[in-house]
Amino acid sequence: MSALIKPVILCGGGGTRLWPRSRPARPKPFLPLLGERTLFQQALDRVADPDQFAPAMVVAGEPHVPLVREQGGSELAIIAEPMGRNTAPAIALAALRAPEGSVLLVCPSDHYIADAPAFREAARAAAQLAQQGSLVAFGIEASKPHTGYGYLKRGEALADGFRLDAFVEKPDLATAQRFLADGRYSWNGGIFAFGRDVFLEELRRHRPEMAALCEAAVAQGTEDGALFRPDAKVFETIRSESIDYAVMENTAHAAMVPVSMGWSDIGSWDALREARGGVSRGPHELLDCSRVMVDSDGPRVSVVGLDDVIVVVDGDEILVMRADAAQDVGKLGGASLS
Repeated sequence: MSALIKPVILCGGGGTRLWPRSRPARPKPFLPLLGERTLFQQALDRVADPDQFAPAMVVAGEPHVPLVREQGGSELAIIAEPMGRNTAPAIALAALRAPEGSVLLVCPSDHYIADAPAFREAARAAAQLAQQGSLVAFGIEASKPHTGYGYLKRGEALADGFRLDAFVEKPDLATAQRFLADGRYSWNGGIFAFGRDVFLEELRRHRPEMAALCEAAVAQGTEDGALFRPDAKVFETIRSESIDYAVMENTAHAAMVPVSMGWSDIGSWDALREARGGVSRGPHELLDCSRVMVDSDGPRVSVVGLDDVIVVVDGDEILVMRADAAQDVGKLGGASLS
């Protein structure tokens, strides 16, 4: 591989399904949910090898810039979005600020990856494909028929991966079971690699207005040391759209690299329970319980005779739920107010 990979770490989203631990002032990426390091710090750690990766660039909302600096260091290159516009404009900002000829590796800041060497090997393979003109998605090994993830269907084999035949929306259980049995489907983990110039060319082809507005926002933006702020008035006019819809589902050059790396998006308390192996945190006592997890930052929690329940205590907020209802936590009023 002739060029270092330029990591782009995306710090968007509010993590409302992990309320009350995750709150607007300190959302999921900036919490030490698995280990001593936060998910954001772990994302930086995975791309810290200077022999493989160029210095990372972070795209974050303006309110979270202090957290990014606190956890990533003052020299970290940051693009501060004045408001959220989903992943396609965020990646476009990073591409426009990256050196010409760069291979970009786009990573969410709030995912957990148990096998970092497998991730880095997949990044190597994806970068090889990217240098040949492909826009590459990481295909996460589907270990069970999950209905909460989108899927990628692989096509014919390439030297370092596969052509990407289709993006598939979140399926129902029967369809997910069929995908698992088929063997050609992987989870879409939202991790991508592509040449900076190829991506911008495809964005201009498929979303010309978005591309032009992103270019204008960058051209009229301001620098403050390692911090860059795109023009807010221009940026707020950009349509909010994911990279999947804007580019990846439209390009004729989509590819995928399959990877098994102990991945989780930590998208709910149930997903966090699974990633932790069901281990509780904080003072607690469980009596005659099965599949019960407690996460308390102080008060002792006692649970008797319950199955498949999660209890969370964070300061003055308490959450009690059935694990199979974990996806609904973000609908609670408290999740958007605190």
